[in-house]
Amino acid sequence: MQENNQFKSGFISIIGRPNVGKSTFLNRVIGQKIAIMSDKPQTTRNKVQGVLTQDASQMVFIDTPGIHKPKHKLGEFMLKVSKNTLREVDVIMFMVNATQKLGKGDQFILEMLEGNDTPVFLVINKIDQVHPDNLLHTIEDYKAEYDFAEIIPISALDGNNVDRLLETIENYLPEGPQYYPADQVTDHPERFIISELVREKVLHLTREEIPHSIAVQVDKIAKDEDKDMIRVMATIIVERDSQKGIVIGKRGALLKEVGIRARKDIEMLLGSKVYLELWVKVQKDWRNKSSQLRDFGFREDEY
Repeated sequence: MQENNQFKSGFISIIGRPNVGKSTFLNRVIGQKIAIMSDKPQTTRNKVQGVLTQDASQMVFIDTPGIHKPKHKLGEFMLKVSKNTLREVDVIMFMVNATQKLGKGDQFILEMLEGNDTPVFLVINKIDQVHPDNLLHTIEDYKAEYDFAEIIPISALDGNNVDRLLETIENYLPEGPQYYPADQVTDHPERFIISELVREKVLHLTREEIPHSIAVQVDKIAKDEDKDMIRVMATIIVERDSQKGIVIGKRGALLKEVGIRARKDIEMLLGSKVYLELWVKVQKDWRNKSSQLRDFGFREDEY
């Protein structure tokens, strides 16, 4: 435990509409991949905690699901996760996309923030994609809607202004303990991160009808001492037989490519050679069944 009285620590929630770059920011700050990235909306389903430990502070970032009006039980769960984190943190980062105008989805989030005592930072991401004049208009539009503690434009992708954002967050954190060891970057177990890495590859390689209807369950992680490798067995869950065919692909080609790409990331995560075995299983309408949501890691009592 850190004994220095000046040490600061705290929790920072990252909220925003889907696909504004929350996971890209988190992965850049932490320095390795713990949150999956995709151009498909609703990529993040659970709150992912990333830990950044510096000489005088420890910041625990919570990357929440993109906030949107829910259409099924999974959507309701994701919205509840995002709302609950707002009550537990020292700073709220409301991240928006510099290339998009303030819309109904942003208004929905601003209404959620009304009456909240936690300092709210407006973080305008993707500034590398807009002209400075347009950025000024965006800042004015948001300032007219909410009294933000700070407004900081960044590019999570190339790192522009991210250091300034981190310094500003540190100024707002209270003195506190070091909650996690200095070398720990997330509080999620390896099993969760592996399942997310496999899901990311499916999102990248499949068409529009697949993304929201897949889950990944890691069935087994075992060390193979004879071959000096780790065996990982996982099941990709889909809702319809037609989706199973898409994920497997012609003569198993797509599933094989998912495995090749996921194995590389899993080997980096585990620091070992990995043998990855994937299956695909149909669980009809799993997103609307509470028992199956719990089985796949969406547990309300943990959020």
